[in-house]
Amino acid sequence: MHNEVALISTVAVSFVAAAIFGFIADRLRLPPLVGYLVAGIAMGPFTPGFIADTNLAGQLAEMGVILLMFGVGLHFSTSELLAVRRIAVPGAIVQILLATLAGVALCSFWGWGLGAGIVFGLSLSVASTVVLLKALEERNLVNSANGRVAVGWLIVEDLAMVLALVLLPTLADSLGTSGAAAAHGSGSIAMTIGLTLLKVAVFAFIAIYIGPRIVPWLLTLIARTGSRELFTLSVLAIALGIAYGSAELFGVSFALGAFFAGVIMSESNLSHRAAADSLPLQNAFSVLFFISVGMLFDPSVLVREPVAVAATLFLIIVGKSIIASAIVLILRYPIAMSLTVAAGLAQVGEFSFILAGLGVSLGLLPKEGQDLILAGAILSITLNAFVFSGAEWGHKLVGRLWPAFSERHGKQKHETLSRELAKIRAAGEERDRKHEQKLKQLIDTFPLFSQMDRNSRDELFLLFRPKTATPGEKVIRVGDRGDGMYFVVAGSVEVRLEDAAVQLEPGAFFGEMALLSGGRRTADVVAIDFCQFLVLDRRDFNLFASRYPGLRTAVTAMARERSEMNVSRHNGD
Repeated sequence: MHNEVALISTVAVSFVAAAIFGFIADRLRLPPLVGYLVAGIAMGPFTPGFIADTNLAGQLAEMGVILLMFGVGLHFSTSELLAVRRIAVPGAIVQILLATLAGVALCSFWGWGLGAGIVFGLSLSVASTVVLLKALEERNLVNSANGRVAVGWLIVEDLAMVLALVLLPTLADSLGTSGAAAAHGSGSIAMTIGLTLLKVAVFAFIAIYIGPRIVPWLLTLIARTGSRELFTLSVLAIALGIAYGSAELFGVSFALGAFFAGVIMSESNLSHRAAADSLPLQNAFSVLFFISVGMLFDPSVLVREPVAVAATLFLIIVGKSIIASAIVLILRYPIAMSLTVAAGLAQVGEFSFILAGLGVSLGLLPKEGQDLILAGAILSITLNAFVFSGAEWGHKLVGRLWPAFSERHGKQKHETLSRELAKIRAAGEERDRKHEQKLKQLIDTFPLFSQMDRNSRDELFLLFRPKTATPGEKVIRVGDRGDGMYFVVAGSVEVRLEDAAVQLEPGAFFGEMALLSGGRRTADVVAIDFCQFLVLDRRDFNLFASRYPGLRTAVTAMARERSEMNVSRHNGD
């Protein structure tokens, strides 16, 4: 393979192989992602035939994870994350501790040291957000209370793994690594922990409180240019820029940074358009994630260490599921939620590979341990769809055997959480509804706008500036330079002509001649109530009208009609 076409050949062969094996998997009634994993194994260095560039594939896969997590964040909000914190934070922390202890016990049985056990247990304790999201989307559970809790749980896990990745090199010496490897960790452990926690706290503060005040404004500014290409490019730039900046400045993962980029952008009225623009890239690049996982897998480990692979898989699927389910039930939440979270955690993914690789480089984890983690990841991801089906069957079984327990346990907490999430969602829907109402008013006033598509109307609406006036205030004066047109949203105004006065109510407009000529105002307009306006500047109108020539024609016709009406009224008087 020529180096100059390594990227092209890797992407081309990956997509072709994924399409073929994905289709075969679907025909066999298996999830398509199983086909993607098989495609990765076939392209990997451990099987004969074409061998893809694993480094390039890994970076492309990271791009897929970033875009997918960004898309999830677009449908989340900071309020929803805070709403599930009472179960997600304690649940994730306790589950990580117990799963890590189980991993240490298993490694101790194999004769490995404490350091190997901790790395192995941590690697198995954290699940793949990508796999969870695919499973939730297939079952239409992403927006449910159970789905929100599961995603929030994994976000907390990701934050915990950030701390683990920082602490492992520092603690490597005390965990039994060699002196050379221990050189990775220096300085005070307490200072390292404190600095890491401070970085994560600053990142969370910026993501939750500062970002939503800046990014939506920036996105609106870009959308006002009217360029579709620039808007799509800006959405991707914001997603990738925040993901990369978060990793560089605060040490969090690309995926976590991208998720919060989506959460920040969800505060904008343009979030739906951003989601639609990024969806094709999300779908394409997320496939590369599963292919890259398959490329890392050495199938010979199934023959060399079948018992160890089975034990690892048992801990991932059965052990973690029992731990997670028990935690949710102890926290007094319903059996359905416990089974959804348990099924979602019954697999491992991207963070597991990073932890395993770090453990090997530090001399903590033997290469055999990394092979077992990769084998457990491949098999657990493949089986995850069946685990979810088993969870659904288990819920029905519990409902038949213990109907009272199934119906009542955690009912109150679930209802409280559902109401809180519903209230948050309703607030977002109310915001969208008000936006739609304003658009409808605009369309009713300018019938031509009904011929435009939704994105074009959104762009036009962004050109309007809000303005208010109090009773008696002159909104425009005779002789002023005409710089825009006013659309009355609330209140009423009086247009004072030379020999008459005309009252305009909500839905009316004035100053349209300024859009066409920019000439001097010919009448005073006075607010006779508390008024709210949307003002369209002449410069913005000309920019938009250059792409929609019919708009200028319509406004010209409206202005001519208004002039004829005024002349007619004057002659009648």
